[in-house]
Amino acid sequence: MPILQEVDVPALDPGRFEAVLTAEQYARFRDAARAARQRFAGTTIYNLSSTAYGGGVAEMLRSLLAYVRGGGLDARWLVMPASPDFFQLTKRIHNQLHGAPGDGGALDEAARSVYEDELRAAAEELRVRVRPGECVVLHDPQTAGLAPAVRRAGAHVVWRCHVGVDEPNELVRAAWAFLLPYVREAEALVFSRSAFVWDGLDGRCVDVIPPSLDAFSSKNVDLEAHAVRAILAASGVLPDEPPGPARFPRQAGGDAPVTHRATMVEAAPIPPGAGVVTQVSRWDRLKDPGGVIAGFAEHVVPRADAAHLVIAGPDVAAVTDDPEGAQVLEECRRAWAGLPEAARARIHLACLPMQDAEENAAIVNALQRRSDVVVQKSLAEGFGLTVAEAMWKGRPVVASRVGGIQDQVEHGRTGLLVDDPRDLAAFGDLVATLLERPAEADAMGRAGQARVRDHFLGPHNLVRYAELLTELLD
Repeated sequence: MPILQEVDVPALDPGRFEAVLTAEQYARFRDAARAARQRFAGTTIYNLSSTAYGGGVAEMLRSLLAYVRGGGLDARWLVMPASPDFFQLTKRIHNQLHGAPGDGGALDEAARSVYEDELRAAAEELRVRVRPGECVVLHDPQTAGLAPAVRRAGAHVVWRCHVGVDEPNELVRAAWAFLLPYVREAEALVFSRSAFVWDGLDGRCVDVIPPSLDAFSSKNVDLEAHAVRAILAASGVLPDEPPGPARFPRQAGGDAPVTHRATMVEAAPIPPGAGVVTQVSRWDRLKDPGGVIAGFAEHVVPRADAAHLVIAGPDVAAVTDDPEGAQVLEECRRAWAGLPEAARARIHLACLPMQDAEENAAIVNALQRRSDVVVQKSLAEGFGLTVAEAMWKGRPVVASRVGGIQDQVEHGRTGLLVDDPRDLAAFGDLVATLLERPAEADAMGRAGQARVRDHFLGPHNLVRYAELLTELLD
């Protein structure tokens, strides 16, 4: 039986981006697509990741590859199911690449044996499946160890690292040392920002390509106000009186009803018309949901009488490659339960259903559009695409000045940045300030949407990847 599982990705027409790009941007995208069809005719482009659901990498691949296929190229997506021990190890690597100890375990020879043993069968399958001259893009630490097998098959290999820190410490360097023997086998390496590029990569092709979002995905497509209310009511996140049936548009066309409900941790539902502050992320300590809860309770509740906080994340049972998710969610439950009654009534934890990835995305879309302020108070961040998603919807953001977030938010123009993400008072003050100044917040939202159009939509990414892969093949 195959180890690698192919994800079904429908082909989508890339011509739809003409509606959201400037004329100059769309012309560049159209010309690049035409050149790619000619250059990659007869060549398969594979992407490998650890999971098809539950994170930004999976969402981005689902979108980008759909437009690549719609543009006439043979692009395929493979995922690599693995054991809990493997995902515990790769989560440790992920944390250390962010400068955090994670579970405190070592990246020693025993860890290397676990890593290589788990990848051996997938590596053998790749060696047989991939033909010489084809292209394989490996995503993040989970798949880095497959680079040698891809090279032995005679294919071109790119390793895409979605995580990093601005100032590496010894933990970061230990993670680099663990991965470097595999990463050095890649012909090209792609990082989300220049500060994340590792030491020791001299002589290799290194490119910097920020992540992107899809303006037409279920998570980002425009929703009318009545659809926002209906989706949130049907999902149980904000059970206001719905104005009609709750349906969401599917990316490939048509629509579908919202049939699954979120699991809410709350004293009572959010009342109609209340101000809403939202953070959407995986249940991850580096996203600091506990700090968001404390900062809101201590510094926003006293100033904003009617504002409520929603911390939203996926149903942890559905995210197979993140063994810490359930622990972090339980920590948030305990933090919420320990709050004074007045603060507890204004804070809501939402575990969003994951049975249907597009339904989940539509709920996030509706929640962000309903929010007065969207926050992302990460302690460390690879890029933090939830920030761009909120900006695309015209929402003002308050976020940490870490990682790729500072590439997205222009402080004072498209949002507000907290210099020290552990400074709860500063965080709370910025959130309360935007709630108190709706006109200023609205102007930031409009400016943020224009910035995303110019820098962080999928066509910009696709042009860059086409240029990179063309250089490898040439």
